[in-house]
Amino acid sequence: MLAKLLASPVLTLESATCSSLSTVTPRIQPNIIKGNTWISICASRKKWELHSAAPTQIVISGDEEKAMWESCKQALSAFNLNNEEEEKILGKAFGQLHSPYWGEERTKEVPKLEIVNDILDYLKSLGLTNEDLYKLLKKFPEVLGCNLETELKNNVQILEKVWKIKGKTLRSLLLRNPKVLGYTIDCKGDCKALCTRCWVRF
Repeated sequence: MLAKLLASPVLTLESATCSSLSTVTPRIQPNIIKGNTWISICASRKKWELHSAAPTQIVISGDEEKAMWESCKQALSAFNLNNEEEEKILGKAFGQLHSPYWGEERTKEVPKLEIVNDILDYLKSLGLTNEDLYKLLKKFPEVLGCNLETELKNNVQILEKVWKIKGKTLRSLLLRNPKVLGYTIDCKGDCKALCTRCWVRF
């Protein structure tokens, strides 16, 4: 007799053969979790199904918000990014797409052109060229969603005053490890579970 399987938000079984429970060898193998993706394996059909637990699509509603989004994409056009790259950078920076950097704290918002331009101008003032910014935005798109005063400028001051890193050395560091611009905590070894934003990684 067929038993009822508990419904799962991430596991989809496509045939009765796959969901059948019998006294013989079980036909369903356990779920495998890999990164942010669940993979369910149906042994009898040898088919892998991917069910992402993270948002993969950007949804912008309203003409005004769409116009804001497009204007911010236009601001990124100087860095030779394609349309998909621009969407991904803005999506990760402003919570429209999942990013491990933010964890669960980033709320979805539509970026404002003024904020994006201010951050790009500040990064250029650190000696970064358009080609440098292309590389930096690809490595750390979330930089556009960081606070200019309390995070970016503050962290650059820390690098200059505490670590004596400035000029060309600072430029090299930002290209190698741009996430340092978004560090907001120093746990000093007493972990606060904010590892992606902690100075202990520096």
